[in-house]
Amino acid sequence: MKKNKPTVLGYMRDQPRALVETFKNRTEFINPFEEIFKQNNIRKILFFGSGTSYNASNIAAYYFKHIVGIDASANYPTVFENYEKPDWTSSLKSDEILFVGISQSGTSISTVNVMDYATKHGFHTVALTENLESEITKHAKTVIHLLCGKEETPPETRGYTVTLLQLYLWAIAAAHATGKINDSEFRKYEQAASDLADQFDTVISESEEWFDRNITAIANSDRLYVLGYGIDYGSALEGMLKMGEMLRLPAIGYELEEYSHGPTMAISRKQSILMIGSAEKEWKRCLKFRKVFKQYTDRVFLITCQDTPHDDRDVVFSVKTNRYLAPIMYTVPFQFVAAKGALLTNIDTGINPFEIELSHIPG
Repeated sequence: MKKNKPTVLGYMRDQPRALVETFKNRTEFINPFEEIFKQNNIRKILFFGSGTSYNASNIAAYYFKHIVGIDASANYPTVFENYEKPDWTSSLKSDEILFVGISQSGTSISTVNVMDYATKHGFHTVALTENLESEITKHAKTVIHLLCGKEETPPETRGYTVTLLQLYLWAIAAAHATGKINDSEFRKYEQAASDLADQFDTVISESEEWFDRNITAIANSDRLYVLGYGIDYGSALEGMLKMGEMLRLPAIGYELEEYSHGPTMAISRKQSILMIGSAEKEWKRCLKFRKVFKQYTDRVFLITCQDTPHDDRDVVFSVKTNRYLAPIMYTVPFQFVAAKGALLTNIDTGINPFEIELSHIPG
């Protein structure tokens, strides 16, 4: 019997199962990471990744600054390798800095290179990868399994949401291990993750329903803008990436406020603006911008779990969660725009039309 060809939509619809299984098996990836914080005085953490992994790194840096309370940053590996230093102040010891390389395939050339550099120079290094036999595992002191399972299609979807869940659980474990949060706070954070995983079927169905009622407006746009703020600037980057690589329309991501400093002059009625409404300080500002944008185009879409007046252009998730976990939900509507939009416009997302490999070590 012929095996069905894997599809992006198939991996997307498998996310509820994958998230539940990841949470269930959380000790596998939490324990080795938590041990680093128990055994060492980690004062700075540098996250590295490209594409989806870089977008996840942005959210990871937010987690570790706001939950753990330590210096953290997201870095493009090649930019860091060529122009940055682990500590420009020269005030930190090498064993106080942790390098984390995220690569689902484990073959990203630039991420492998920066992990090799860090390990050779005596820094703590962690590789988070799905493929435990991949190249990156040879260049890190600690290798931790990304429990998303292999995705055989080029765009990563299930891998992204599972990565975010693992990074969140890392952050609360590190905060607990270092006394930044108490037992009660830790249990509350952990329960929120369990609750979201258990309700993710609803996130999938509400996202697909939103896309289905807005397909004509979105697919016939000549440009897609994605706006986010706070923790969800990283979500905006991921939404932009997914739509660009699958739907293959011009997709541009901006921080909410920055979009008003020039790019607004390019608004036309054939452009779609997808706004991520995070539970951050800019929430009211987001609603104000939305009202103004609608005067220039009716293709303004709000993606949020915040209760607010809305119409068919918006998805207001019935599932509620904290602002740290919400990015896991907010990526799903963009996945449907990208994957289902591509399917309806006869784009095969399982084929990469760019045949010359530049970014990954050949398998």
